[in-house]
Amino acid sequence: MAVTEVCGDHWLASYRQLLTGHGLSPQNTLNSALAQDAGQRPALFSLAQVLARPELLENQLLEDYPDACHPRMHKARVSVLHQSLALQVIAPRVLQLFRDGVCAPLNPDRIFLCPLELADAPSRWVNLNDGQTPLAPEAFIEITADQMQAWYPVFRQSFGVSPGAYWSSVGLALGAPFSAVWNQVDPEALCALATSWLARFECEANRYIDWIPAEFSQQRCALPQRRGCCLKYLLPDGGYCGTCGIYRRDRMGSVRESASDKPLKTLSTTNSICKR
Repeated sequence: MAVTEVCGDHWLASYRQLLTGHGLSPQNTLNSALAQDAGQRPALFSLAQVLARPELLENQLLEDYPDACHPRMHKARVSVLHQSLALQVIAPRVLQLFRDGVCAPLNPDRIFLCPLELADAPSRWVNLNDGQTPLAPEAFIEITADQMQAWYPVFRQSFGVSPGAYWSSVGLALGAPFSAVWNQVDPEALCALATSWLARFECEANRYIDWIPAEFSQQRCALPQRRGCCLKYLLPDGGYCGTCGIYRRDRMGSVRESASDKPLKTLSTTNSICKR
């Protein structure tokens, strides 16, 4: 299926055309991909405070996770925490943009880290609405790219998150609408459209994600492959993500694979990647 090159407002038309051409409702698909509002939750401090005073998160990390005193585990803990920020806060905004055609920008003052004891919550981050004026696509893309660039030095220099971990998590978040239909539309068309979309953000995210067509259990699909690893597999309750960069070389070498060939614990959740 041919896909119009993403340019101007054609990105939304191309995405909707791809979905409707496969019998999918873009509105229903994106609504399903958006997590339900968790409601009011206690908060420790905001992302804006973390960016201004990194020691807040550093001290909280050591208090919540005793194993974070070891350098490698510390890196894994903060990398996974950043991935959660990307998939549970940034990704929903991108899904809203694709659904509504407009979306309010991220506001670090309204993004909060919640206490660890809320174990049943899907994420330790909560994003509270603040009534900001929704932005048109081009403005949202520009502001979001600038924010990702501005946040990177703190996560890199203060917390040691690797470039590959940071930017590939951001790339997964920005590609959330495509992950929502990873196994429901033509893989080649979806990969081409997702790649064009990521290229619109003037940041490093598109360098650390490759969308490739593949086959799992005799089902053709499209997979976002990270050029980096969040190190989740190092955690006691961790595992290998379906997008993990550890197996990147094998997947890039062959587009036909079976799910039984690789020990991917979370492969089945790729279609809901923004809900993890």
